[in-house]
Amino acid sequence: MKILMVCLGNICRSPLAEGIMQHLADKAGLNWTVDSAGTGNWHVGEAPDKRSIKAALEQGIDISKQVCRLFTVSDFDTFDLILVMDKSNLTNVLSLARNNADRNKVKLLLGDKVVPDPYWDDTQFAPVFKLIEEGCKEIISQYAHKQDS
Repeated sequence: MKILMVCLGNICRSPLAEGIMQHLADKAGLNWTVDSAGTGNWHVGEAPDKRSIKAALEQGIDISKQVCRLFTVSDFDTFDLILVMDKSNLTNVLSLARNNADRNKVKLLLGDKVVPDPYWDDTQFAPVFKLIEEGCKEIISQYAHKQDS
């Protein structure tokens, strides 16, 4: 299973989601590949936000080697599941979908709730980590039986 995590700039939420999901999948013995991307291009080529790196390290997950990239149409071909953090990300990704197959791959990570963007508030990185972790655990419980790739 190949999963793509998407947020706005690919420096706060989606790098956390990539790191958390890969960590949990590996721990569960799942052969999953996880990546992340942003819908905006401001941070392409940069590492995740230092506050996201810190929040992840405090939970034993190293995301410092990730590199920000932009979501592209070809991601629909590469990934089985595209998990977005909020409704703006959902709209942006769906606007690039070419067909129903593309659209059916895209979901909010937390079902009908959004993952708030912690960028403007240093105190929100740890709570956002926990929200993302809960969402990732739910995805694993839903998709772990699809251990085909």
